[in-house]
Formats: sequence, C-alpha cells, structure tokens
Amino acid sequence: MRLSAVRLRVADPDRLAAFYGDTLGMSARSQGVSQRVGYTGLDADLVLMPGGGGYSHDRGQRYWKIGVTVPDLDLAVNALRAKGVEVSDPKQFLDIGYLCHLQDPEGFVIEVLQHDFEGNRPDNAASPDAPFADARIGQITLRTGDIAAEDAFCRAQGMRLLSMQDVAQYGFDLHFYAFSEDTPPNADLWSVENREWLWKRPYTTLEFQHLAGAQFAPVPDYRGLEFEGIDTPLADAFGDRVWPA
Repeated sequence: MRLSAVRLRVADPDRLAAFYGDTLGMSARSQGVSQRVGYTGLDADLVLMPGGGGYSHDRGQRYWKIGVTVPDLDLAVNALRAKGVEVSDPKQFLDIGYLCHLQDPEGFVIEVLQHDFEGNRPDNAASPDAPFADARIGQITLRTGDIAAEDAFCRAQGMRLLSMQDVAQYGFDLHFYAFSEDTPPNADLWSVENREWLWKRPYTTLEFQHLAGAQFAPVPDYRGLEFEGIDTPLADAFGDRVWPA
C-alpha cells in the first residue's frame, strides 16, 4: 500500500503543471485530461484535474496543503524568489520545523519544510544549482475535529501513526500517518526527537491538523486521495473519496 496522490481540481492543469516543474523541480505526465506531477520516488504525486478555478484558501476548510521537504530551505527559498515566486521568510516554527509557505498560481498552499531544524542543517546539504534535487512531497494535510475517527480509518487501511506534535498555543495538535513499517527513534510519539527523522522520510505522510470538536467545510476542488493497493474507491472518515491509484 502507498499514499500515491492527492487529486485537485484546477482551472488549467497544463499551466499549473508547468509551475510545479519550473519552480519546484517536479516532472509532469499527462493522465487523460489531467496532469500528474511529482518527484521520482515513493512519495505521492499531485493529480491536477480540469474543472476548477474557484478555489480560495480558508482555514475553515477540510483540505489545507501539501508539504515539500528539502535538505536546504534557504537555497530553496532563494531559487523560488529568483523565479519571481512570492514566499514567506523561512523560520523555525516552535519545535516543529524550519519552514516557509507559498501559494501556487491557483491559490493552493504549499509548505516547504527543511529536513533539519534551523541550525542543525549539515554543510553542503544541497547543491545551489539544484535545491530541489532531493525534494519530496512529504505531507498532505487535512483538518479534522475528530482525530479518533481519522485514526480508525487510517489504521483500517494499514497505516501507522508515526508522530504526534502538540501545538497547544495555537489550539491544535498534529498527527502523521503513513504506509510504513518504520519505527521512530523515540517510542514516545509526542517526542521532539522524532520530528527531524520524520521530515527525512522518502514517502508521503497523511497529516491531520486536529482542533478538537471543530467542524470543517468540504472543498469542492479537493477531490480526495489515491491509495496504491486498493481495488475500489473508499470514503474516509469525513466522507471524502479515496481512490485506487
């Protein structure tokens, strides 16, 4: 089993695929009328489907973002800005990670997250000429008010909980699931020690931002996930579709 894609409905799949290729180093291939973009490896792709164009990011929505993990965030930000992409200043967010944010041309949020915390990055972690050479789609993030229901669904599909992260001062916590037999370095899944380890995984995790009891609106342009290894579509705990790859 593998978390193989997130499906998004967009106004112009070809134009958006070009953005992901030119700015984030992804490759694209046609999939019928859609474009499938991503990195080479075990991580998930983005399936850009036609029919959208009205997306507007809202914190009250179920779908939140994708996260791209990189060895050297500063090099990645410099490369993005050199191409005219507006991106937030990199910062160490609490004890979660060294990160920044941007939006693609249709408004979908992208988080770029360094493998190591600020100050922990090894020398020569990435080449200035190819800052996205070892990038991965590390996270697909959904919001939930009922983590117990999400947990039950993920475990029923064979996913494992790899990390939990307390962000109490902002009123939420984070939960990360993956199709993996990996064992985090610390058996306490709340441990900060597990986080830099998590950002280096070569596959994509399904991340939930959990605000207990909160209600979130569906997003028409979020068309669900793809799981490689299932034969028929499923409905997740929120009622969104999970499709065979």
